[in-house]
Amino acid sequence: MKKILIINGHQYYDVVAKGELTKNYIDKATEFFLKNGFEVKHTEIEKGYSIEDECQKFEWADAVLFQYPVYWMGVPWITKKYFDETFTQNRHYESDGRSRSDESKKYGSGGLLKGKKYMLSITYNCPITEFSNTEGFFDGLSLDEAHIATHKTFQFVGLEPLKTYSVHDIFKGNLDLNKELIKFEEVLKSNFLSK
Repeated sequence: MKKILIINGHQYYDVVAKGELTKNYIDKATEFFLKNGFEVKHTEIEKGYSIEDECQKFEWADAVLFQYPVYWMGVPWITKKYFDETFTQNRHYESDGRSRSDESKKYGSGGLLKGKKYMLSITYNCPITEFSNTEGFFDGLSLDEAHIATHKTFQFVGLEPLKTYSVHDIFKGNLDLNKELIKFEEVLKSNFLSK
């Protein structure tokens, strides 16, 4: 894996979501990949994009790093629109995977981007203790289970998941960004250098 697409899924909201934290993670990832000999392309959804260019980027990339803040338990709406527009061009899957002539073919197996990977990197106000906790807000779901729709979006077109990174309690006031960026880089090393 030497060609990386970094997608910035942030959407600006004054006061609560200006994008500085997301930018810090994008900058750290870019620095990491360039330092380790990767080719890097970027998409900053909020700044606009060409659907054709985005289709080509997914076809070019060996892996995708998707950096986004969680809004109302999912991706920002402009980011959902981005995936709707990019993945409905009949270029990244041939069908939903099923076949009338072969019942062993399963739904969701028709992706054309097989062999490529993706990593989610998520910024969250929710504390980590709410996940994998039967008494927590997410009813015992793990972090990845709570983001099943995002995972399945990538998997439907054939990409395979790498370990997810997340930072929590971002509005609490005691976020140690340097410490978190070190943790982030460790996940990047594990996902992209130790294979």
